[in-house]
Amino acid sequence: MKEIGELNKMDPQSQLQQFFVGLADATRLRMAGLLAEKPRTAEQLAAALGARPGVVQRHLGRLLEAGLVEGPTGAAQTYRLRLDHIHALAGQLLAHAKTEVRPEAAADEFEHKVLREFLRPDGSLKEYPVGDKRFQVIVRYALNVFEPGRRYTEKEVNAALKRLHPDSATLRRALIDARLMERVPGGAAYWRTEA
Repeated sequence: MKEIGELNKMDPQSQLQQFFVGLADATRLRMAGLLAEKPRTAEQLAAALGARPGVVQRHLGRLLEAGLVEGPTGAAQTYRLRLDHIHALAGQLLAHAKTEVRPEAAADEFEHKVLREFLRPDGSLKEYPVGDKRFQVIVRYALNVFEPGRRYTEKEVNAALKRLHPDSATLRRALIDARLMERVPGGAAYWRTEA
């Protein structure tokens, strides 16, 4: 079984590929569904699926390799679905899809230099820059995680900005202060002010 740390070192595309390979079989998909309900032994899975134990063991090996299942653990030798890994993978893939750094996103060479200096390869921020001019480049970059014409709740805004930096409040306030986003008083809805 691959450990979470080992899986997290893989690039998001490889993790996604492993995820789909792990679930690319109807039997493995049914096994994942059964394990989502509760931990089970290989024998319990075989009985529930009406499958031979050897077949179940082979499929469990694929699910273990993909990091989707953990086990066997305890005296009962049970397997369980690794929801923590599935949630972490989904978060990483969403962040990667939303915040990938593209040089053409920069308006000029200065912006491009700031983005190269302060962004990780996955598009998240290493740290906030010191200096208003560089910070404004990051604020304009953060605006790109929001779609024009769409309204967001404060919770959605915070979740999107946390993919860039754990301190989402600073970016949220900066977007409002720069008038790049507007909000309904009380923060019930946020939206981009520019397309």
